[in-house]
Amino acid sequence: MKILLLGKNGQVGWELQRSLAPLGEVIALDRQGGDGLCGDLADLDGLRNTIRQVRPDVLVNAAAYTAVDKAESDVLTAGLINAQAPGLMAQELHALGGWLVHFSTDYVFDGSGSTAWCETDRTAPLNQYGLSKLRGEQAIQASGCQHLIFRTSWVYAARGNNFARTMLRLAAERERLSVIDDQIGAPTGAELLADVSAHAIRQAVLQPGLGGLYHLAAAGETSWCGYARHVIEQARRGGAALAVQAIEPIPSSAYPVAATRPKNSRLDTGKLSRSFNLHLPDWKSGVSRMLMEI
Repeated sequence: MKILLLGKNGQVGWELQRSLAPLGEVIALDRQGGDGLCGDLADLDGLRNTIRQVRPDVLVNAAAYTAVDKAESDVLTAGLINAQAPGLMAQELHALGGWLVHFSTDYVFDGSGSTAWCETDRTAPLNQYGLSKLRGEQAIQASGCQHLIFRTSWVYAARGNNFARTMLRLAAERERLSVIDDQIGAPTGAELLADVSAHAIRQAVLQPGLGGLYHLAAAGETSWCGYARHVIEQARRGGAALAVQAIEPIPSSAYPVAATRPKNSRLDTGKLSRSFNLHLPDWKSGVSRMLMEI
């Protein structure tokens, strides 16, 4: 199996380089590309030529425009990278008879209610980032190509900057922290996303009927405030010297940003678990492991 991976140096892409390796030959690209190949999703002609040159059996797209607030004013670029590029990939993979694996987001929903979102629920993005990701999903589905689309939420990794690192840095400097408590979701590790994706690809290639849209996130739920408290508690257990004495919950309205975030980011992962015979671990186990690494 020949696999073309885009976004190799991102949080998920970095882990995918490891998890995809046992499946076959992996050609991994970042935005700079290499060897005459293009990994820049903003360069549609270069991307098309790369796909036609490589002729992958599976294209895994782990690249995206993820600057949620900037997308409010940079609508064209967000749409180019998150919608037009995946649509082009899907058309090319359809012509090749290959598979496209793509990652999307809970931001395609409006965040209302308190029930976990199912794949069939009505979409209604609150911001331009969510709209661009939804249009990417729709373009893939309309292309007729074999695909796996994984919607996820609150992605983190030990590598690079993340929420946990920020909380630990602030906790070492300040006695009080204020963290949003009315947005609920499940912190999901890039490592988990990569491992589940590789498992699903292997099965779907053998059983094409498994293709489609799935929700993929760690089990359980918490708020950003609950997430921060867990991080601080685990760090203290590990012997970290922290100045913070109190972590205060605040509403989203107390922390204004350009793009409105959904308050309910819960994702129902039952379809994924049943289809691929998977057990998704609780979010705390992944976060605790990540903290051990950093």
